[in-house]
Amino acid sequence: MNVSESSADNFRHEALRDELTELLDVIGPGPLADLLLERAFELHATDIHIEPTTDGLRLRLRVDGLLHEIARLPQSAVLPMISRLKLMAGMDITERRLAQDGHISRAVLKQPRDIRVGSGPTIYGERIVLRLMPDEHSFTRLDDLGLESHQIRTLRNCLHAPYGLILVVGPVGCGKSTSVYSFLRELNDPQKSIVTIEDPVERRVEDICQIQVDPKINFHFADALRCVLRQDPDIMMVGEIRDAETAQIACRSALTGVLVLSTLHANNTTAAIDVLQNFGVPRMVIADCLRGIMSQRLVLKVCNQKRETYHPDEVTCRMLDLDPAQSESVNLVRGIPSDCNFHTGYSGRTGIYEILDVSREVRQGILRGDSATELSQIAQLEGMQTLGQAIRNKVLSGVTSINQFHDTMLTFGE
Repeated sequence: MNVSESSADNFRHEALRDELTELLDVIGPGPLADLLLERAFELHATDIHIEPTTDGLRLRLRVDGLLHEIARLPQSAVLPMISRLKLMAGMDITERRLAQDGHISRAVLKQPRDIRVGSGPTIYGERIVLRLMPDEHSFTRLDDLGLESHQIRTLRNCLHAPYGLILVVGPVGCGKSTSVYSFLRELNDPQKSIVTIEDPVERRVEDICQIQVDPKINFHFADALRCVLRQDPDIMMVGEIRDAETAQIACRSALTGVLVLSTLHANNTTAAIDVLQNFGVPRMVIADCLRGIMSQRLVLKVCNQKRETYHPDEVTCRMLDLDPAQSESVNLVRGIPSDCNFHTGYSGRTGIYEILDVSREVRQGILRGDSATELSQIAQLEGMQTLGQAIRNKVLSGVTSINQFHDTMLTFGE
């Protein structure tokens, strides 16, 4: 989740813009595409946006969740650049009117990485977005996710249950896949049969059987689940629960002696229970199969190289539930925009988490049909830390800023 500060120093976006512009006339736009990919990996970018404009191409990289413009290329570079990337991805270079999906493999890149490629038409021409898949060896440990010590203990208790369903929930791009892969690292054991069902397979894991679904041939999550259940699994990871059929099979599988890990789109832990009910899973099945739910978000970390401390004002104290009279004893941090942090004041990201341990009291609440708010109150009385409390702690400990606190709180309405 962290961007290497040395890499950010060596390849600042201004330097990269100058490098690409200078090399365009020397090596041409085709080889320039190869250099762009190399630099994007060095910057730990997650996506490359190549977008047509009225007079050429705009190149942007997503680093730490933020898009940065790194170059604009002239009209003469459009066709060679787009064609080069589409050829690498095995796409039809003559078709520019329809959306296409492609894949640049590690064999083409000559390194252990994959890239997912999507193209589509715009009013100015063809747009391409490349998703840079993570390094298969960069598995994050539970201790590196940004969890607090009591949350790690709770999570490990859930993960080492003999069977049941464990969910990771949150919006797109909040790091759910990274968390689930860290679960697999924790659970990977040669005495266990572990199978993943993914779309796509994001990281290849040694000694784990990984299955990629393919909707084009009608091989969906539910089909793969049925297949795996006949093959004596101990642990199954389902990339995402997207529909009622997958939800019901996953929940019932978790009742038959299998530990099931999956992700779901939900605003917080207890809202995930409502989502399962909306998928038609009976309350009794949910109460019996659920072991734990982790809700998460990613927040930007204040740059370690360029930062300053300050005392909060009265408004900030109220936001953080602090006594304004004690503000002089509280030190908050904020970043100073500079070259080493893309002029944002931030460098790297960390997670904030809310972990619901499905205790006996929570299980009884599910069976009663308690609302998500009521279930959350039960869990908080038992010690659950909410997302709002989690990011407050990150601000007070100098990890992130009050601006990140404000923006994040707006997304889940606390």
